[in-house]
Amino acid sequence: MWMVRAGRGGENVDEFLKKSVVALGWPHVGKLESPNKAELVARLADSYPDVKEGTHGNWAGTLLRFAYELAAGDSVITYDPERRRYLLGTLTSGYEWQPQLVEDKPNVHHVKWTHQVARDVLSTGARNSLGAIQTLFKLSEDAAAELRRLQVPLDAPLPEAPARGLPPPSPAEDEEEDGARTEAELRAEVEQKADAFVEDAISRLDWEQMQELVAGILRAMGYRTTVSPRGADRGVDIFASPDGLGLQDPRIFVEVKHRTGTAMSSKEIRAFLGGRKPGDKCLYVSTGGFTKDAHYEADRALVPVTLLTLSTLRKLLIDHYDALDGETRALVPLKRFYWPAV
Repeated sequence: MWMVRAGRGGENVDEFLKKSVVALGWPHVGKLESPNKAELVARLADSYPDVKEGTHGNWAGTLLRFAYELAAGDSVITYDPERRRYLLGTLTSGYEWQPQLVEDKPNVHHVKWTHQVARDVLSTGARNSLGAIQTLFKLSEDAAAELRRLQVPLDAPLPEAPARGLPPPSPAEDEEEDGARTEAELRAEVEQKADAFVEDAISRLDWEQMQELVAGILRAMGYRTTVSPRGADRGVDIFASPDGLGLQDPRIFVEVKHRTGTAMSSKEIRAFLGGRKPGDKCLYVSTGGFTKDAHYEADRALVPVTLLTLSTLRKLLIDHYDALDGETRALVPLKRFYWPAV
């Protein structure tokens, strides 16, 4: 089973799913014609002369593995960070050069996507091994077995409750092609894994705790907040303003949906905005992400509305963590980590 990442932050995951592919970049190198690594390193150096020494070799190893080791019939996964799920499928073709299929990712394998796994149901060991920063790597047998054991069809709802008692799998089998990795690469992987585990911690909150977390972040940003009691929000979970009374602008109305794996659609956005007036500001938080139609609805809405995903919520939490009150910090306790600046 191979992991092929859908770009930074998973920005190509919808294209991977819609076009039934996995794809890699480096478009200026051209089609791979042979498994000659020295030749490919030279082509990469000519096309991308400004990268650090050793990077061309790592890139070449990734491209050659993608082209010559992945084969039809192999299992493949990619990660959808907005919906916190891994997509699972089977390769249906060998390597192809298709520069018009996915922008800036012309190296392609075709895939039949069939299943999905919620990140929240995986063991800590599996989540750690799947957090490796490599664009392409082979999963350990334990990690692959856990994914297969927990997979559900693509059209089935994802489970929300985390599974317990699962054995931690061994780490991913691969390391970088050329041995020692650079400090920058190690730092990037540590940061990526840290971000993922902070999102895991946020995702484990229940709905009422999620409301309190959002309200706490708004208070750390300088607003006063009112959180609606259960069952009495009438479409608004949190109200925030500079004075807490709504006499000073901005008046911010907040809806919080904590449904991991369930993306909010345009219907939910329209319903939320239905009672808002000119001058109101709106914030819609969805830990399961948003559909494309929801983003379109928000962009054309007459009342300003910001859509906040789990990833954006994590960034706000970290940016304002020092200003949070004790009760909010207790919801997601974090510890500062230091890394050498040079």
